[in-house]
This record gives sequence, C-alpha cells and structure tokens, in this order.
Amino acid sequence: MKTTLEIPDALFRRAKAAAAEQGVPFRQLVTDALAEKLRGRDRGAKPWMASFGKLKGLRSETERLNRLIAAEFETIEPEDRT
Repeated sequence: MKTTLEIPDALFRRAKAAAAEQGVPFRQLVTDALAEKLRGRDRGAKPWMASFGKLKGLRSETERLNRLIAAEFETIEPEDRT
C-alpha cells in the first residue's frame, strides 16, 4: 500500500543515509523500523523492562526483610528512637 508521510527534514536525511549504509531502499528501512516498533508494543512491555522481570522473585525476600527490620525496631525503647 502506498501512503504519504510527513517526516522532519533532519530525520529524513538521517534515515536515507542509514538506508544507504545498510544497502536497502528507504521504503524497506521504514517498513522494518515500523514492524520492529510494533513488535515491541505487541509484547506488552518496553524493551528496557525485560530485565526487570527477572527481579520479581525478590518481592517475597524484600517483604521478609521488611518484617525483620520492623520486628527489630519494636525491640528499641521508644525514648531511644530518633
């Protein structure tokens, strides 16, 4: 399908140069970039969030540590708290 896009001049020049460096037509560069952007959206998460998913197992450990800290603070005399 053909369409018309308004692209800022500076971005257009950068994209044309990138297409030339990669040896692909400009339309292919735009198609690939759009497909990549939509694939990231389909996953439902931002790419930089992928590594944070590995930390979800720490939630229970954090809760356990918070309970231990709270219990220790209960042993401190009220007049010593500052």
